[in-house]
Amino acid sequence: MQTTFLGRAFFILLGSSALIAASAGFGVAHAQTPNAVVIKNFMFSPMNLTIKAGSTVTWKNLDGEPHIVVNEAGMFRSPALDQNDTYQFKFDKPGVYKVFCAIHPNMKETITVQ
Repeated sequence: MQTTFLGRAFFILLGSSALIAASAGFGVAHAQTPNAVVIKNFMFSPMNLTIKAGSTVTWKNLDGEPHIVVNEAGMFRSPALDQNDTYQFKFDKPGVYKVFCAIHPNMKETITVQ
């Protein structure tokens, strides 16, 4: 009887951990964030993103250093994003948009809007 109770307790703990992981942005919850760009290790990921016109892209800085998301054509410029800060921009028109970090210009990405 004790073994069964421990088995169930272990199962409940695993279930709770999975729920916590999902709510923390892992697993299934992460897949629900469309058009997300992560800034980590001084890189945009993905470096190339294709979206539909009218879509919003969300950038999230996971680095301990600030980053500023800028479009080469001057259409948008984020404020300095500290760790875990986000910035969003809605792309209304089709085209190819070159993006870089104003603080670290070697950080680049391309967003293609169809």
